[in-house]
Amino acid sequence: MAFTPAKWPRKLRSQEWYGGTSRDVIYHRGWLKNQGHPDDLFDGRPIIGILNTWSDLTPCNGHLRELCEKVKAGIWEAGGFPVEVPVFSASENTFRPTAMMFRNLAAMSIEEQIRGQPIDGCVLMVGCDKTTPSLLMAAASCDLPSIVVTGGPMLNGWFQGERVGAGTHLWRFSEAVKAGEMTQGEFLDAEAAVTRSSGTCNTMGTASSMASMAEALGMALSGNAAIPAVDSRRRVMAQLSGRRIVQMVKDDLKPSDILTREAFENAIRTNGAVGGSTNTVVHLLAIAGRVGVDITLDDWDRCGRDVATIVNLQPSGTYLMEEFFYAGGLPVVLKRLGEAGKLHKDALTVSGTTMWEEVKNARNWNEDVILPADKPLREQGGIAVLKGNLAPNGAVLKPSAATPELMQHKGRAVVFEDIDDYKARINDDALDIDETCIMVLKNCGPKGYPGMSEVGNMGLPPKVLKKGIKDMIRISDARMSGTAYGTVILHTSPEAAAGGPLAVVHNGDLIEVDVANRRLHLDISDAELADRLSKWQPTHETPTGGYAWLHQQHVMGADTGADLDFLKGCRGAPVGKDSH
Repeated sequence: MAFTPAKWPRKLRSQEWYGGTSRDVIYHRGWLKNQGHPDDLFDGRPIIGILNTWSDLTPCNGHLRELCEKVKAGIWEAGGFPVEVPVFSASENTFRPTAMMFRNLAAMSIEEQIRGQPIDGCVLMVGCDKTTPSLLMAAASCDLPSIVVTGGPMLNGWFQGERVGAGTHLWRFSEAVKAGEMTQGEFLDAEAAVTRSSGTCNTMGTASSMASMAEALGMALSGNAAIPAVDSRRRVMAQLSGRRIVQMVKDDLKPSDILTREAFENAIRTNGAVGGSTNTVVHLLAIAGRVGVDITLDDWDRCGRDVATIVNLQPSGTYLMEEFFYAGGLPVVLKRLGEAGKLHKDALTVSGTTMWEEVKNARNWNEDVILPADKPLREQGGIAVLKGNLAPNGAVLKPSAATPELMQHKGRAVVFEDIDDYKARINDDALDIDETCIMVLKNCGPKGYPGMSEVGNMGLPPKVLKKGIKDMIRISDARMSGTAYGTVILHTSPEAAAGGPLAVVHNGDLIEVDVANRRLHLDISDAELADRLSKWQPTHETPTGGYAWLHQQHVMGADTGADLDFLKGCRGAPVGKDSH
């Protein structure tokens, strides 16, 4: 895609605060000088806001303060003026009821930080699952030059001679304890082995998937996604990104120049190739909504259906992000997509060049990790979008993490009205369930939980696990961790709390799942379904105030990205009026 850089030098927006001799300018400039900045730093050079999601309560991002110093070094080297700005950090590890509930709040607050502060460009310092989409959503709304710097994945975990992945083995070990295959003591011993260094999950979970999406969208420098957090090359990447954002401001290279329909289609196909998280669906839909690109679930199915999963990483495969980096990382995957005719090669990136120029010389150093095109992990690895009378607006499934034998199945519904009902009954040996049943969880969507928690990968009942069964079909309006696995159908829309058909599924109803034909069907008549829906009454809790109330009143469905309805496609003026 052709891009014409803006003329330089020119007056930047930060000069509204710092340029000149008026009383208001002296007020702004004088206060910033109390940090020890000399006069010549206010000469019109780009002021770069480093939006840092570091927090002691966001362990994935716990090293970003150190990494930020390298970004600052790059900005100084390129003639910019770096200012670090701490921003809302929605931690996946700690936030209740779920970090997803606060993704939109984070995006709102960061958007106003960008819009109301004297900065000309942004470095988005991210890592943990919701920090990447929230900052990209904010940057898309404000449309100032922006570049993503992720914190990188942690090192491989090892336990009892086995390679173990953060998240993925938490689910596996928990099920093994319930099945009597692992002791509680061994589970506790594994705790320290799984997460043994700074960084995000070392599987192709949501954090690494979103890092891959940022790179595939063109919003991060090539190679950014996979470098381990503690590798010196992660610091080099941060410094180079600091240098690059200064030139992006001079060129006026903005998110709207990069985040085109072609960029989103590249990202969707990349997600299939890497076996990425189902959570990327709601995040990319929300980012596209902010920048005004009409991407839908149908685009996810159309673009991803024929993309093979070629990255052999947990939870779909064997290896972890450390090996993915050593094998060549995402540039190799993007090159493979380009060679297969499944990449928009001329899509623009933050480097100022096209995607193909960035990846055409990439080399694969390990074909056990990044598989040959003719020997993929899964022939069809993209996100499958299922529709039918149970999910009129769609539901999603990750084929690369599912059991092939369950991709076409008809089973009896075992219904849990909410997550508390599930927790109260799942371990009861009297529960009427076997491996042929389909587990159904309601009221865990954007409005229902509230916030759409990662509870869709419901653990199986012990009575089934003890038979040696490892997977069953599970259907819900919830999400699941990108580190999770199984034949799990998620994001069922409309959700139960909004009166979707999921709300009126009864115990014993037959449900048909046909992934090949993208069908999800509740086996009752149209008349019976209409009658049940006419009698339905909501049972979920309704907040009475605060952000929880705002969220529930305005959050849209998962099928459109679960953003707030008044923010989609909304772009305000980047500079407000001075009040002094």
